[in-house]
Amino acid sequence: MTPAEAKARIAALRAEIARHDELYYRKAQPEITDFDYDRKKRELADLEAAHPEAAGGESPTKRVGDDRAEGFVRVKHRQAMTTLDNTYDEGELREFHARLAKLLGSEELDYTVEPKIDGVAVSLTFEHGKLVRAVTRGDGEEGDDVTANVRTLKSLPHTLCGAPQPDLIEIRGEVYLRWTEFERINRQQEEAGLEAYANPRNLAAGTLKLLDPAEVARRRLEVVLYGVGHCEPAVVTAQSQLLTQLEDWGLPVVEKYWKARGIDAVWAAIKELDGQRRSFAYGTDGAVVKLDRADQQQKAGFRGEGQAARKLSPRWACAYKFAPDRAETRVNAITIQVGRTGALTPVAELEPVQLAGTTVKRATLHNADEIARKDVRVGDVVLVEKAGEIIPAVVAVLVEKRTPQCVPYVFPENCPACGTKAVRAEDGVVWRCPNPDCPEKVRRRLAHFASKACLDIDGLGEEVVDLLVSRGLVKSIPDIFRLTLADLLPLKKSGEVWAGNLIAAIEARRTVDLWRVIHGLGIPQVGAASAKDLAMRFRSLEALAAADENALLTIEGVGEKTAKAIRAWLDEPAHRALLGELPAVGVQPVPPPVPAANSALPVAGKSFVLTGTLPTLTREEATAKIEAAGGKVSGSVSRKTSYVLAGEEAGSKLDKARALGVPVIDEAEFLRLLGGG
Repeated sequence: MTPAEAKARIAALRAEIARHDELYYRKAQPEITDFDYDRKKRELADLEAAHPEAAGGESPTKRVGDDRAEGFVRVKHRQAMTTLDNTYDEGELREFHARLAKLLGSEELDYTVEPKIDGVAVSLTFEHGKLVRAVTRGDGEEGDDVTANVRTLKSLPHTLCGAPQPDLIEIRGEVYLRWTEFERINRQQEEAGLEAYANPRNLAAGTLKLLDPAEVARRRLEVVLYGVGHCEPAVVTAQSQLLTQLEDWGLPVVEKYWKARGIDAVWAAIKELDGQRRSFAYGTDGAVVKLDRADQQQKAGFRGEGQAARKLSPRWACAYKFAPDRAETRVNAITIQVGRTGALTPVAELEPVQLAGTTVKRATLHNADEIARKDVRVGDVVLVEKAGEIIPAVVAVLVEKRTPQCVPYVFPENCPACGTKAVRAEDGVVWRCPNPDCPEKVRRRLAHFASKACLDIDGLGEEVVDLLVSRGLVKSIPDIFRLTLADLLPLKKSGEVWAGNLIAAIEARRTVDLWRVIHGLGIPQVGAASAKDLAMRFRSLEALAAADENALLTIEGVGEKTAKAIRAWLDEPAHRALLGELPAVGVQPVPPPVPAANSALPVAGKSFVLTGTLPTLTREEATAKIEAAGGKVSGSVSRKTSYVLAGEEAGSKLDKARALGVPVIDEAEFLRLLGGG
């Protein structure tokens, strides 16, 4: 490569990396994988080293990514908050160890190996044991003050317990979302007619930067803590000691880590973690390897430190990134799904391929813009990746395998279900069918209302809903309760038993919990948890219909955006008519009981962790009993856990409970604790 070519390539890479930094750190909307991003940075670093004459000016290889955003106060870190260098194979990992072994004069170095949780880095400052500030990484030197948002995290205590406690300490960690919470939020997005989020990391990053803490609280972020910045006076001398001390203070820590002496033991620990990570409740994209002893960390120092340069990454730690589960397959077709609110969602219909232990036949393409950006065409050979072993997605098109028959995909102008011209909001990315009588929208609305999560009408699943809609028997939610035995008998041969059972199931749900009706209505931004809050606050559909935005804002977790969405839905004439029709067809919503004073509840203030399969109770039923009795359910075991409720095939949570001395109870003892349940 000539100097001129090197200079041009360096400039192009710098511009491209700057663009990806903006998408990843500021917008939480990355377009490429971490591996591809690191590959570009490595190419740039190699070019800058080989052609120093062409490498003048500021380079992204000599700075930390910047996640600072408008609307937040900037706070300077007392100790710089760096990032980790990534390694992608065993050879690179052994090179990392060889450099440290040479520097420290020993091959038998002690390390810790910890799961690398795919989240957003934060620094929490505690003064005299009290949480006073939470700050994002920012540019490494200063970050955004997100204290109000972090205080909404229920898993994070605001006061340290136990001793010794330093006068001041910066504790570093990661804010993240569990897979179950990510899926819950995406279900709400779908119910609200909004685009689903791509992955938990992006959603966690975007949530942490919301300006409304009430909206943050609704998304149930969690945090795990694993490092320390500035600390006075020092209280630990090793990373493994720090992890134990964090737990003793009552803080959430990684559920498992390994102490390893020598690089062979480190590699064995990483392979063990790779075998376990798919069972974790959160995304784990690698392993973090750290020198254990603090004095050796100090001697190894940081890349980039010295003189006026900023610290970039510790030489005593690295991240080993697991290769994503990917497979190559072909796009046989692109179909359009019509959601309950009319959202048109494109789906890639794939040649079946094995990926992460399952057969993948379909992958979401998100929206029209995503198809255009990736230039996905019918007939293309693509790479499919399962993000976190759960969500199939098309990550890249293998353009070199494209044939002339693969023509650009044209997103349909009309709804494929009813032919109505689709519309798109000026500031949105989702195309929608505006026809309220679109048969697919009707089907989705009815199926949602009858689903187990809402009214739970036994026997009224999607197939039966399709049958009823296609025969013109049901066009709206109240029509469900107008069905008669005579309507159903002609639909199936010898269908007397089926028809009788369905009519009985519908009759049984005329009297039903208010929150189930509210959830079933499909109000934007309102999932099951929000429906319960609305039912508790307003206690009738009539009172909810009359509630103004100020009344809605009095509910914990309802912010301005949600309040406006609810009020807008209630103001629609068709929705007002629906609320009036339900009592007319005999639907009698039952408000929740007024809770007793918390101190009088059987397990007021107690925390439970559930593990394994219980003899008679589902996890949802056990959770409901705990919450009704004044307790709360946590996802991980700590010294602050009151009880672990264990069933058959209990896993690592049971082992941890025993190690920490947390009481372990079975279902029978649990019911006795609640006074008979």
